[in-house]
Amino acid sequence: MYMIIVGAGSIGTSLIDISVGEKNNVVVVDANADRARDISTKYDITVLSGDATSAETLREAGSERADAVIVTTSDDAVNLMVVSIAAELRIPAIVSVVNDGEHAGFFRTLGAHVMENPEDVVAHHLYNAVKRPNVRDFAMLTQGTQIFRLQISESSPLIDRSVEEAIAREILPECVRVVAIEREGEPTMAIDDLTILSEDVLTLFALERVSDELVEKLSG
Repeated sequence: MYMIIVGAGSIGTSLIDISVGEKNNVVVVDANADRARDISTKYDITVLSGDATSAETLREAGSERADAVIVTTSDDAVNLMVVSIAAELRIPAIVSVVNDGEHAGFFRTLGAHVMENPEDVVAHHLYNAVKRPNVRDFAMLTQGTQIFRLQISESSPLIDRSVEEAIAREILPECVRVVAIEREGEPTMAIDDLTILSEDVLTLFALERVSDELVEKLSG
């Protein structure tokens, strides 16, 4: 895949590392000359030090053959301008970081896929690592939805109950569903009649933020 990555800050640099590692054809655009030089030294890719809010810069980056542009700067005004130009240049896939969730609608109107509030995502992950030790691999999704893995102890009210029974008895609230169960290191898709056992690790999807009290209750 031919990808144009705009911004070589912390998010952009991680994305570059992943994209190059997966053998994609990557071009990076960053307005900071020092960052651009660092990236060009570290990776065998094309790096442009320039203003990505200029259509000419995106054309120089290869917009006519690009499969995707991913915008990662910390300035939503810059990101929105780049998204707008990318849409005009008809780049097939447009993805952007949105630092302020209130701006997300503007990006979506232009056809961009968005990653909202990346700093909040990191903050939630760190909070859960400390406050909820039984929670693993926590991720914030769009519009406040969450997905996470939860290890179940012997004192959990879910023990020896099926997923279906846990829902019927309202142990699992309407906004939370079990999507997978890992047992002795082997994951399986959750089915209604599968009985939950101690030390199972459940993958849970929630339509809204799950409280600390509910996590403690379910984990036991």
